[in-house]
This record gives sequence, C-alpha cells and structure tokens, in this order.
Amino acid sequence: MLPLAAISRETAESLAGVLFDLDDTLLDRGRLGETVYGSLFRLREAGLILVAVTGRPSGWGEVLALQWPVQGFVMENGAVSIVNQDGVLQITEEVDTEVRIERKSRLLSLAESMMRTFPDLLPSKDVAMRRSDFTFDVGEFRQVPSRVVTEAMNFARAQGALSIRSSVHLHISFDGSDKASGTLRLLWKRFGFDMTDARRQFAFIGDSENDEAGFAAFQTSVAVANLRGRPTISPQYITQAERSLGFVEFAEHITSLRRPTLAQGS
Repeated sequence: MLPLAAISRETAESLAGVLFDLDDTLLDRGRLGETVYGSLFRLREAGLILVAVTGRPSGWGEVLALQWPVQGFVMENGAVSIVNQDGVLQITEEVDTEVRIERKSRLLSLAESMMRTFPDLLPSKDVAMRRSDFTFDVGEFRQVPSRVVTEAMNFARAQGALSIRSSVHLHISFDGSDKASGTLRLLWKRFGFDMTDARRQFAFIGDSENDEAGFAAFQTSVAVANLRGRPTISPQYITQAERSLGFVEFAEHITSLRRPTLAQGS
C-alpha cells in the first residue's frame, strides 16, 4: 500500500465523491468526534458527494440521514440504501416485502442454530433495528475468539448464508449484496452515475475485512492505519493515523489538493 501522500492532485480533482465506512474509520469505538464530523462539512464544501457505507442497521441510517451532511447511506453491508430527499427518506431494499419476510424467518432460524452451536455468540445490541441481516457482537462490547468467529462463519456459509465479519460484528444474511454492489446501485439509481464510471469517480475509505468489496471496486481505495484482517485485495493507499484521525488526515489531504492554487505573483 502507498502512503496517502501518493494521491495526486489530478486524482483528487477528478473525484465526484467519497464513500466511507463508519466503525473504526469515521467513528472511534462507536463515538463521533467533533473534528471528524467537521471534516464531513469540509468535504461537502469541496464539492464532493458523501455516502456512508456500513454494516450498521438501517434504523441507524434513518436517523443519521436526517442529521448528517451526507447525501446517502448504504446500510447492512449493501442491502439497504437511504437518501434524504428534502426531508423525506427514500429507503430502497434489495428485495420486496414478501421475499424479505421469508428470508427473515430463515435468518432467525439460522441465528438460533448458531447460538446453540457456538455459545460464545450473542446478538448485537442493534439487531432489532435491522431489515436484512442478523449480527452477533464479536468485538464491540465483548470479545469472541477469532477461531470461534471463523468456525461460525463457515457454519453459516454451509447453510447457504452470506457471512462476513466487521471490526465489531459477525453478520449473516440471505441477501446477495455487498458494500460495493449496494453502493454502485445507489449511485446509479439515485445520482445517475454510470456504474463503470463511478468506480473511478469515487474514493472509498475503510478499515476492515467487510470493506474488501469496496477496496476492490473503487480505483481510489484507502485504509485507515488500523486496517485489520487480510482482505484479498488490499486498498491502494493507507493513512498514517488510525480511525477518525486517519479519516481526518484523508479529508484534509483531498480537500487541500482540490483547492485552487494561487497564481505566482498574485
């Protein structure tokens, strides 16, 4: 991975927007700091479209979309997208209501089976706010051994479910979206970007294995210094600082490169 300073002025000026993870990228162990929140405003002022891309529940997105200076939210690892349209939330799911009910029933059955098989697994505190997936707390308020998490992921996959780990949660779902496909779908349907062009027009910044799809899909991909796990495709750049300080470092670098340079002698 290259240092953040390797992002050129040409690259920064060509960007239409920034896609960013929440936990351990924008947030510091779940907390939003004043400086990093301000960096969202600076990125908006620099003319960039901002989309949060996270494994957090759609219930979070419904609140944050009404408060943050962000044009879109891709929640639950790509399955649900939320846009604030003049104060009215536009919520899009991967599937219709009938399919969602059927998948939810199968998902709860699988979650119960996993908790019987792996007693270390307990539901995350935000699980009731989710539409498309079920999550276990493996690193937010309790620590679950990596061996157990890996075995549980393999168990879920053997039952036909998608299973992925973030820095705080183990996710299981019967939806097929990931952070990249869900984001590209939003950028096309809500903002009119061609899906191929969007891959080079948006930067993606994250910290964990469940950001792998984003690292792979977008040409300008960045990890904060606390990158964990072993993504098959590594991000192109990495910050010096961790978590929110890494995001601020990224935001300051991009916005400084997008500022007009003063002509000599002026």
